[in-house]
Amino acid sequence: MGKVSHADYDEQVKLASLFLKGKDQQVITALVDKMEQAAENQAYEHAARFRDQIMALRKVAEQQEVSNNKGDMDVIGVHYASGIACFHLLFIREGKIFGSRSYYPSVPAQTDMDEVLRSFILQFYLNVDIQRTIPKEVVISHNFEELPELEVAVSTALDKKFSIKTNVRADRASFLRLAVTNATNAVMTRLSHKNTVEQRFVLLEEILELSAPILRMECFDISHTMGESTVASCVVFNREGPHKAEYRRYNIDGITPGDDYAAMKQAVTRRFDKIEAGGKIPDILFIDGGLGQLRIAQKIVDEKFVHLDKAPQLIGVAKGEGRKPGLETLIFGDTETSFSLEGDSPALHLIQHIRDESHRFAIAGHRNRRQKTRNTSTLESIAGIGPKRRKALLQHLGGLQEVKGASVAELVKVPGISIEMAQTIHDALRG
Repeated sequence: MGKVSHADYDEQVKLASLFLKGKDQQVITALVDKMEQAAENQAYEHAARFRDQIMALRKVAEQQEVSNNKGDMDVIGVHYASGIACFHLLFIREGKIFGSRSYYPSVPAQTDMDEVLRSFILQFYLNVDIQRTIPKEVVISHNFEELPELEVAVSTALDKKFSIKTNVRADRASFLRLAVTNATNAVMTRLSHKNTVEQRFVLLEEILELSAPILRMECFDISHTMGESTVASCVVFNREGPHKAEYRRYNIDGITPGDDYAAMKQAVTRRFDKIEAGGKIPDILFIDGGLGQLRIAQKIVDEKFVHLDKAPQLIGVAKGEGRKPGLETLIFGDTETSFSLEGDSPALHLIQHIRDESHRFAIAGHRNRRQKTRNTSTLESIAGIGPKRRKALLQHLGGLQEVKGASVAELVKVPGISIEMAQTIHDALRG
């Protein structure tokens, strides 16, 4: 685009190549020279830009280092959802992440993930083309039976030491968390892929024998802990997958703690309280729950849509035996007839996707509300403690429990807290 010279561009490519080859110190040294030269020429903006680059590169290099281990290892993160599995591999060489790659093995219906992972490890590490790069240690996120036998089989076939570890700590645990996160993100990306979602929508339309295409689906779920901080979620899918801009959460109040029926009634009522003919009406409304919750939601919809030409088709998604994916029972809200789909049905995977997304969104909202309540309610009741002082107390001492256990002398050290205020806080929190 002409915003940089060819010489500068070639220099950037050279430095990027060196850094990706692990020669980060060589890159940083080159940038330090450039920064000092720019400072001598009084080009301070350029010098500041080089300084920021150096700081960023050092941070990345520090994150890549394995503090106490300079050896080689492969780290495998596993994630499975809605018919898609991902094994994400991190290749650690000489204490750094040398590279990574995602694999998407096919998972037939009713197949145990243990069997899929076992087959993958055998095929991947017994491939003659990659034997020369196989490390002595592999860390995986998914434990399963016959792991020792698998370890011995690979070790014998390769005629070299080969160990598989699952329960790891420190640096290995950090790499494992990264691998699992990458695998999870990869699965979510595939699930959201337009072609995959479109195919699943078409199959769901065929199964439900709908005369018009599904343009909008919504799903409700309820989350709480022993009735505390109840939150309902409403997630929205269109033909391209999750439409997060229109997700909604509802803080549920004024009900008997733990009453999921009342919580569902309040959430659905608030969602369709002021619905109009031109409003955003879902073609299908999924309810994550059994017949009881479905009946509550169907009654509300019947009342709210009695004067409108269009109403959503309600479908309950009841968990199967042992809450295993693929065994869900689907229930039509208007007729209360139930049916099931094959575990490998793409239409069922679409339903599982919106159900799981609703569940995730509800749990996140519930945890945030619960944490906010536990962190602030006790301090808010103390006279003279406003948002600024409350924030200072929590940040300075590290949390509400630490504030409760602090002495008057420790409380006084918090900015903005006088000796009188410290005594008031101490007495209030100690009853």
